[in-house]
Parts: sequence; C-alpha cells; structure tokens
Amino acid sequence: MALDAPDLDAVRRWTADVATVVSTVKIGLEVYCRDGAQAVWAARESAALAGRDDLDVFLDLKFHDIPATVRGAAAAVAPLRPRFLTVHAAGGAEMIAAAVEVLPDTEVTAVTVLTSLDEAALDAIGLAGPPEEAVVRLARLAVVAGARAIVCSPQEVAAVRAAVGPGITLITPGVRPAGASADDQRRIATPAQAIADGADLLVIGRPITAASDMGAAARAIAESLA
Repeated sequence: MALDAPDLDAVRRWTADVATVVSTVKIGLEVYCRDGAQAVWAARESAALAGRDDLDVFLDLKFHDIPATVRGAAAAVAPLRPRFLTVHAAGGAEMIAAAVEVLPDTEVTAVTVLTSLDEAALDAIGLAGPPEEAVVRLARLAVVAGARAIVCSPQEVAAVRAAVGPGITLITPGVRPAGASADDQRRIATPAQAIADGADLLVIGRPITAASDMGAAARAIAESLA
C-alpha cells in the first residue's frame, strides 16, 4: 500500500488497518520529506502492534543524481533496512551500481518511466519511445548495473518480464481495481491483469486509502486475486 499519509498519526493508523493484509508499505517522497526516518519506525511499530513483525518497507525516494551523491544518500538510509529502495534508471548504470554497492541487503529498485507519463509526454522531454520500448531499454540497463527490482507500469510488465527473466522483482504502480478512478495515472491495469502479465508486487494507494474502511478495501483486492 502506498502510505501517502498526511501526518505521523495517520501513518500509524493506516499501517495498522492494513498490516495483516498487505505485504509491504511504500513510504514516498511526501511522507519522507516531512517525517523522515520516523515514518519508517512508526509504520513498523504499528505493524508489530497489529501482530505483523515481517511487514516490508518500500522506501520510494527515487534517487537521481551523480553516483557519489546517490552512494552517500543510499548509505544514509541503510540503517532503516528497507526491503526496496527506488532510484531512477535514467540516472545511468554507474549511479545504480553506486546504490547497489552500499545496500547489499536491499533490493535496489530501478524506476523506468513514471506511470503518469504517456507517449506525448515522453516526446516532450526527449525520451525515445514509445513507452514500452523506453521501459524495456531502461530495465535492461538497470539489471546489468545490479538492480534487483524494476518499477514499470502494468502495460509494460509482460515485455519487461520477457526482457529481464524470472529472477527480478517487478513492481507495478498504476494498478486500479475495475471501476476505480485513474486519478493522475495514465498507463494502468487491474490487479488481476497486472499479476497475470508477470508483476510480483502491486502498488495500490488511493483505491485503499480513500476508502472508509481501508482494511476491507485491501482485503477485497486481495480476495479478487485469490
């Protein structure tokens, strides 16, 4: 679940609501810039109180800088022991390898093309497309550099799986249950379709966090995949 909570109390409540249903909570830029490491510890504490001591943390900070800076930033978050940490594949092989070097116990996760971008947006920023070709190209580069996980939209996950093989974790944001609003996502699919196409981990935010009962919303999605 994307833990895009408005404050630390909400981080705790939301985690407790879904801790027995989801495998992972994703802490992104908004929460980390506001609460820092406290968000990680708050989520883990709440999960433990809910009876879940093995909830994974996905630290979605999307590092993108020169290799030396990314190496230092990755080392700075190493004590948080995230299961996943994102870097932008567009930062290049040396930058990805720098993060991998200092985080041997974390699945350094390369973000290929943001799910908010479509072909027109890629053209506007000068990234050779169409999206599927750009995603596959960046995924291959990242895996060669040592990334152990890839973020791609559900629409490219089958092509990425074919390109990188079975040993790489594929993470798909832009997942929306049938009938849910797409919000600001452009390249989306249902949870069942994303799994069928080869995704290992589905990132789902607002379809859960906007629900009046987050636990029930998360369970309904999980049951639809059973």
